[in-house]
This record gives sequence, structure tokens and C-alpha cells, in this order.
Amino acid sequence: MELKDENYYENLDKRTKEYKEWKKKRDAASEGVGDTVEKVLKATGVADVVKFVAGEDCGCSERKAKLNELFSYRNPECLLEDEYNYLSDLFSKKISTIDINTQRQLLKISNRVFRRNQRPSSCSACVKRMYENLKKYFNTYSE
Repeated sequence: MELKDENYYENLDKRTKEYKEWKKKRDAASEGVGDTVEKVLKATGVADVVKFVAGEDCGCSERKAKLNELFSYRNPECLLEDEYNYLSDLFSKKISTIDINTQRQLLKISNRVFRRNQRPSSCSACVKRMYENLKKYFNTYSE
């Protein structure tokens, strides 16, 4: 049986049975601990009780996102040589701001390595978090 990668399925016609089955399976997979906790709480009925008591905005989605970020099941891709060199140069400098061109380059690397689809943002906290995540990941190469 031939193993097919993510790009194979992403390039399939979205109307095919093969694509729909792959998409359903991929979407059902837990991204991290937050998704797993959510599934357990829904299955046991605890989630419904919490929403009844605390209301719709109980903070569950924020906790889920934070747990997924901290304890992700997806292993990141390895840095390519040009990405490593770019980050090495960038992280060796002391910078206080990130211009749009640097942000785009960081996004390109981050999206590939962490399998995300983020876009440029004017949210400084979002850009800083992406920068710090890449820096932390980059530092694992020199340990």
C-alpha cells in the first residue's frame, strides 16, 4: 500500500470520496491535549453542565487552545538549511520591532514548520508569540 502525504490530499479534487474521507479523518484527529480534554468532557456530559452553570462564555475554548499550544500532538517539520540560516542571522541580532517583510518570512517558515496557515497580523502579541515559538524551536537545534 502506498503512503500518501498531506500535499497529495490537499491537491485532490475536493469533491472526491478519497478527499472527503481523508478530510473527515484529519478533522476528527485531536491536535493536542485540549482537543482530547474537550472530547472527554463532551462524552461524559460535563461540558453541558459547565455551559449550563457558567454560560456559553465559560473560557473553555481559550483553555482548549492554550492546552493544544502547550501540548501539541503534531511534531514540527525540520528547518530547511536556508530557513535555519535566516533564523540564525535574525536571532543573533537584538531587535525591538519586526517589519512586515520579516513578519512574512517568519510566517512562511512558521506555517511550514508547524503546519499552520496564519496570515500577516497587526496584532503585536500574535507576532511576538510566533517569533518566540520559532526562537524556542530554533534553539532546540543548538542544544
